[in-house]
Amino acid sequence: MAKKVSKRVQKLLEKIDTEKNYSVEEATKLVKDLKSAKFDETVELALRLNVDPRHADQMVRGAVVLPNGTGKNVRVAVFAKGAKADEAKEAGADIVGAEDLVEQIQGGNIDFDIVIATPDMMGQVGKIGRILGPKGLMPNPKTGTVTMDVAQAVKNAKGGQVNFRVDKKGNIHAGIGKASFDADKLAQNLKAFVTAINKQKPASAKGRYIQNAALSLTMSPSVKLDTQELLDIK
Repeated sequence: MAKKVSKRVQKLLEKIDTEKNYSVEEATKLVKDLKSAKFDETVELALRLNVDPRHADQMVRGAVVLPNGTGKNVRVAVFAKGAKADEAKEAGADIVGAEDLVEQIQGGNIDFDIVIATPDMMGQVGKIGRILGPKGLMPNPKTGTVTMDVAQAVKNAKGGQVNFRVDKKGNIHAGIGKASFDADKLAQNLKAFVTAINKQKPASAKGRYIQNAALSLTMSPSVKLDTQELLDIK
């Protein structure tokens, strides 16, 4: 049985040419026109990559700091001791701790969006891997969240860093801004994100790397993007 489309979605669909693959500039302008919720919706980019993440050499993951931020207030937790803990606090970390922070998280207190750790603290962080892992919060050197430069990592996280990781089916989803952003700022963020994805293309990936791409708001239908334009962004 076909799913009934609400009047709100029907109205939005009338603004989209479903047969068209939109350019980045066209899509970022159009997506702003699809705002229908009372809150500032997130602009979401979805990519389907031609990779098989079951093979370690085709895992696409990393991080990128978006030039115009994400528009989201990011709460940062840092595992560090001594001088590094002080650095993290000065850089604006919301929560800083060591064994005490492990206990908080084991007790179900997870009031943060990103976790950063100094390498010497990873033994402690490992104790809560089963809690952090499924939530996508486990620190990782590839995303710059296991580092001695905790101050820079905190600034990146607060300034619009987006971590990405391909799922089992080759999809990547990311918030690249808010509906309230200017279209050109959304376009800059989108291009920065795609540049990072293109840089991570595995040498063993064959064929067309970005197969499908779409842009949408939290509550809107999606707008198809021209994948050739995205593949050309370097």
